[in-house]
Amino acid sequence: MDIAALSAVQKYAASRPATEPSTQDGGSMFGRVAMDFAQTVAQGEKVAKQAMTGDADPHALVQALAQTELAVETAVTVRNKVVEAYQEILRMPV
Repeated sequence: MDIAALSAVQKYAASRPATEPSTQDGGSMFGRVAMDFAQTVAQGEKVAKQAMTGDADPHALVQALAQTELAVETAVTVRNKVVEAYQEILRMPV
């Protein structure tokens, strides 16, 4: 057996975990993204309520609303891409 081939196999086996998706804390990437989205929207609502009662300055309100708007636009774009991909799959001949 060639030693160089054995070395290549060992290096491949060692680097393989780096290419696998990471699931820290037992959660998936989609789950973390969904939680981040929910937290962003909740933070925007919290700041909006504070601004209505006079507890938050207008700059914080504008910043929170901008972040919430960006999060919602991103979620809508991802949803549209998923629907588009699903429709493309349905159009494929069997």
